[in-house]
Amino acid sequence: MEGEALMSHGSGRFAPTPSADLHIGNLRTALVAWLAARSSRRDFLIRVEDLDVVRLGDAEAIISRQLSDLNRLGLGSDRPIVRQSERTALYEKALSGLTPMVYECFCSRKDVADATRAPHGTTPCYPGTCRNLSESQKARLREVRQPCLRINASSAQISVTDLLHGSYTGLVDDFVVRRADGVFSYNFAVVVDDGLQGIDQVVRGDDLLESAPRQAWLAEQLGFKVPVYCHVPLVHAPDGTRLAKRDQAVTLTRLREAGVTTPVVVSHLAHSLGLADPGEPVTLADLAARFNPAALPTQPWYVDPMTWAN
Repeated sequence: MEGEALMSHGSGRFAPTPSADLHIGNLRTALVAWLAARSSRRDFLIRVEDLDVVRLGDAEAIISRQLSDLNRLGLGSDRPIVRQSERTALYEKALSGLTPMVYECFCSRKDVADATRAPHGTTPCYPGTCRNLSESQKARLREVRQPCLRINASSAQISVTDLLHGSYTGLVDDFVVRRADGVFSYNFAVVVDDGLQGIDQVVRGDDLLESAPRQAWLAEQLGFKVPVYCHVPLVHAPDGTRLAKRDQAVTLTRLREAGVTTPVVVSHLAHSLGLADPGEPVTLADLAARFNPAALPTQPWYVDPMTWAN
């Protein structure tokens, strides 16, 4: 596909969504992504995933604060930062090449959940309800509901390689590529972006491991190289709850206001990854020299960052 020149030596990336300021868990994942790229002589790229601009609200101010926090940690992008909201034409072009595999779907999320009865904690797999509708059936349904677009994956089973989890195999259902409101789906947009930007190393939270087979399958359909994945364990509060932006999880700004300096934050993040002793002052260069993805922890990190001010 055309659209962007690919880097011959590959790239890694961090792709924040401007729904809220980055918390310590987000910054930890960004640090791992930067270290994984640097230690393997890849470029490190930042991409803003802002497709859903209506839901995201005050995205511009949030983006500015997110990029400022990343820069404070020294995690700057090696190439100009791109924004998904400015790349719709690229997604349209990619989708046009998949036309024979794409079909209209009129099912709601509730319809899919009720039809599949997915186990707790897993994403419902679409059963193909609308895959073979006739033109007359689709015309009647369009009168009452806007369709989304799904891609026929023929229930493929795909295995991906993950640096922490080893080989991971998942079923690829007919997932949504463009929503009923016209917004391209996460699973579609990130694959197009990663392929066009030459991303061959994807580091992110392990809550997204389940989506990797879908994205690897789609990358193959689009003629892109499937990246190597590294799904990092998430950060949890001491009570076991997962840090989440919507819950006002601790940010770099809150820590700075409490008197915790950026070098102290880096030291704690490094220690949590097994790259530094407790309280050891470290630089990003130190961490890049020590980094070994095979030695990263595989269990969640339980922490209250506000105790760092004591």
